[in-house]
Amino acid sequence: MIKRIDHYEINKRAIDGFGALGKHLSSIDEKLRALVELRISQINGCAYCLDLHARQARDLGETQQRLDCLAAWREYALFNDKERAALAWAEAVTLISETRGPRSFV
Repeated sequence: MIKRIDHYEINKRAIDGFGALGKHLSSIDEKLRALVELRISQINGCAYCLDLHARQARDLGETQQRLDCLAAWREYALFNDKERAALAWAEAVTLISETRGPRSFV
């Protein structure tokens, strides 16, 4: 196991500021935002973020089954059109060097 830097310990102010940013994202449902953030964390492979966003999603009422299948959201029928669009956008933006910002997400 690789020991990762504890970013919170190193720069609490920056991490708190980054976390406060989410309070200003009122145009997206909290539960959907947690799913999007979890999917981005899966892509980036951040264990801290995976744990954080999975807990947030569960606290907001997300089912464990959907969380378990999030990486395969395109093939999973229990994600609706709004969720699919948000997840496609999240992947496109996270992988911008590969996707070059496609015009269509779904």
